[in-house]
Amino acid sequence: MTEMIEKTEQLPDLESFQPEEMTELLNGNHAELINRIKAILSYPGFIYLSAANKETYREKVLEWCQVLAKERLGALGYPKEFGGGGDLGSYFVAMETLSYHDLSLVIKFGVQFGLFGMSIMFLGTEKHHRKYLSKAGSLELPGSFAMTETGHGSNVRDVETTATFDPSKNEFVINTPSDNARKDYIGNAARHGRMATVFAQLITNDRNYGVHAFLVPMRNENGETLLGIKIEDCGEKLGLNGVDNGRIWFNQVRIPAENMLDKFATVDKNGLYSSPIKSDSTRFFTMLGTLVGGRIGIPKAALSASKSALTIAIRYASIRRQFGLPGKPEIPLLDYRTHQRRLIPYLTNAYALHFSLEYLTTRFLNRSEEDMREIEALAAGLKSWGTWNATQTIQECREACGGKGYLAENRFAALKADTDIFTTFEGDNTVLMQLVAKSRLTDFKQEFHDINFFGVMKYIATQAAVAITEKNPVITRRTDDEHLLDPEFHLAAFKYRERSILISAANRLKHHLKEGRNSFEAFNQCQNHLVELAFAYIELVILEQFQNKLNSLEVGNLKDTLTNVYNLFALSQIEKNKGWYLEADYLESTKSKAIRRIVNRICGVLRFDAKGLVDAFDIPDELIGAPIGLAQA
Repeated sequence: MTEMIEKTEQLPDLESFQPEEMTELLNGNHAELINRIKAILSYPGFIYLSAANKETYREKVLEWCQVLAKERLGALGYPKEFGGGGDLGSYFVAMETLSYHDLSLVIKFGVQFGLFGMSIMFLGTEKHHRKYLSKAGSLELPGSFAMTETGHGSNVRDVETTATFDPSKNEFVINTPSDNARKDYIGNAARHGRMATVFAQLITNDRNYGVHAFLVPMRNENGETLLGIKIEDCGEKLGLNGVDNGRIWFNQVRIPAENMLDKFATVDKNGLYSSPIKSDSTRFFTMLGTLVGGRIGIPKAALSASKSALTIAIRYASIRRQFGLPGKPEIPLLDYRTHQRRLIPYLTNAYALHFSLEYLTTRFLNRSEEDMREIEALAAGLKSWGTWNATQTIQECREACGGKGYLAENRFAALKADTDIFTTFEGDNTVLMQLVAKSRLTDFKQEFHDINFFGVMKYIATQAAVAITEKNPVITRRTDDEHLLDPEFHLAAFKYRERSILISAANRLKHHLKEGRNSFEAFNQCQNHLVELAFAYIELVILEQFQNKLNSLEVGNLKDTLTNVYNLFALSQIEKNKGWYLEADYLESTKSKAIRRIVNRICGVLRFDAKGLVDAFDIPDELIGAPIGLAQA
């Protein structure tokens, strides 16, 4: 691999690969759909709004969604017999591609066709599918997804809204018992939604059976709020003001018993509750697991926003000139090492995330019951890593464009404002990373549960051998290119970090439990440790999927360039975590410095490919929108 970074001096506009080939790789089997969506978004009717008031903006976003519904994009994931395309994978592709445009459109699209429509599809049964899915997919029935409550946030299990069964009328009574139980921040609720999927505590025969989902009408066809429903507008937000977020209260609202989404549980006319899943906890997590698609759509949207920001910033840095040798022409910003360092590692993150989200989507589409816990953890972790990365990427790109980046016309203001909420959409990132860590601890515990005494001894001996081999002074000090560019070294380093943090977190938890703390207190004491474990695990997954993608490619210029992108991603992540590696004696200072030098070298090489790498995202100028980031600028 060493030769991959040894590029001779060349003109900035010469690339070692064809961007069209990279585009083909990124698009995979969905090029036709991606290009069709880009063409639709390039219509004059989709031109970005500037300085629009909130109400005008919301109506325009609704109009855009209606166009997409007529193009049958909203129903892509629904079964064909109910007006859909029968291809859930295409729905995720649509979400990712739409995210090159206005993100209010993406969220409105996701609420209507994803959260609302897919809650009916995944939690309902045929009677619900037949009655509602085609209307949801055509936007004839605008809907909302009412899970979040003011007082409970990510804690869905303890929402307070109740759904009490009345056997005398064969109805459920939906009620908001306190102001803390109001449904808050609900998309499509303030203005357009006519029905909501409402998550509430199911009570029948004086017993609470936990959280279930119900379809609750909110407005009539004239848009008038129904009896017992109170809705308030959340008002202006930091971003996404084209989405009509609202707060909802229910005052003894009656709905037919058939409006319970009953795939996982039913209540008969006498109020008798039954479920094929006997465990309340298993049933709850099975229900939420079917909705994990939202945690795939959000990081895909964040990635597209990052790609837009990188395209604008890198194209601008390729033509904007500043300083230089006295008496000589000024040089492009991208020739400066600091500029390469601030932008190009984020460019490699974008490619790495693309391949890992591709992997996650495939896992989700081909899921089995046994896979779901791991898929949920992957989705939670990649959503967190990807949205935090988007926040950092867009900020760095904005700064790299100086005053030009501060102008609204160059779109960083909108990208920053609209993606900021992604870090708490579908769950707060820090909370989600704890979920990832708990999943890893469960796997770790199961690992030992499944092996006997001799297996444990063998495992301990293997771990000791790994430590002796990888922490050998010869290895910890090794600084040659052959070693530092070896994917086996990268994989070993990422695995060692994840495993070490996992073992130390497990030991800390065990220590706190032995001291008499309950499991909640023990986890609370170790939260920072658990978040670090989640980061180490997710970064390992991203690295592995990048390696898998590289290994699938034939030898050639495309693979050579992508190898440089991979090497920079791997080594910049090790450099980012060098404090941990130095503390763990996995690296010595000479090796840490050598990694910094080679990161600088690869940045210098990828400087010549950077424009081609963003051109490969193939974002039309109509969607880039920023004058400084257009292909022909």
